[in-house]
Amino acid sequence: MTENTKDAILSSTRELLEELVEKNDIQLDQIATAIFTTTRDINAEFPAVSARQQMGWTDVALLCSHEMEVPNSLQSCIRVLLLINTVKSQKDIVNIYLKGAKVLRP
Repeated sequence: MTENTKDAILSSTRELLEELVEKNDIQLDQIATAIFTTTRDINAEFPAVSARQQMGWTDVALLCSHEMEVPNSLQSCIRVLLLINTVKSQKDIVNIYLKGAKVLRP
């Protein structure tokens, strides 16, 4: 993410959620919970607002929190942990790393 604005947070979150849903073929009624974290430099809006207002996740339990401040760690990062009802194995789940977060996984 490049800036701490409401629009940037909402569009970045939507991009991340859409990619996760598409790559993992997730249906809305499979999603039990979404836990969002942001680095402390992101505070202009809750990422969960994007899930509710832009994705229609009105019956999904949502939570937002900040990441730990670790020296030299990635900044301007939104993360999401989805808890879904699925029969897929862990190996079949596609984790998504966009933009600067690509450095988090080889």
